[in-house]
Amino acid sequence: MEISVGLEASGPRERFIQAVEENSRAMFRAARAVLDSDADAEDAVGEAVLRAWQSWDRLRARGAVRAWLLKIAVNCAYEQRRKTGRVDCTDQLEAPAPFPNLDARCDLWTALTRLPRDQRAVVVLFYYEDMTEEQIASLLAVPRGTVKSRLSRAREHLRRLLREEET
Repeated sequence: MEISVGLEASGPRERFIQAVEENSRAMFRAARAVLDSDADAEDAVGEAVLRAWQSWDRLRARGAVRAWLLKIAVNCAYEQRRKTGRVDCTDQLEAPAPFPNLDARCDLWTALTRLPRDQRAVVVLFYYEDMTEEQIASLLAVPRGTVKSRLSRAREHLRRLLREEET
């Protein structure tokens, strides 16, 4: 979801567009970590962009815009999951488009999609979005220790999954 309009970031609309352009991929990855399909993640990101625009004038800490946008995207993804009540069928998740020809990355993403949703979310935010444990804890509204334990369990789970694929 790339928005390209060629405007300089002078007014509020232009600053918002620039912020969304810079963070749209991260928003998608964060939503995709929670949801089971690219289409659902795109819907969640669309809703997040709308909500962010509606609240843009109330954002005080412009330096925290990335974390703010990610939190809105994750919240929209969780809300969408609650509304649809979808069953978690991780065996049927498709690999993301960014890595179509890179076998190692596809194998890793395939293994990642097989993780439980809570572990998958912290792994994506930690490794793909370079967020700290504290930032993830704040974003997901869980204690830092919970983030640490989910990361630890996810790493062990990924090791087992990747070893299975090797044999």
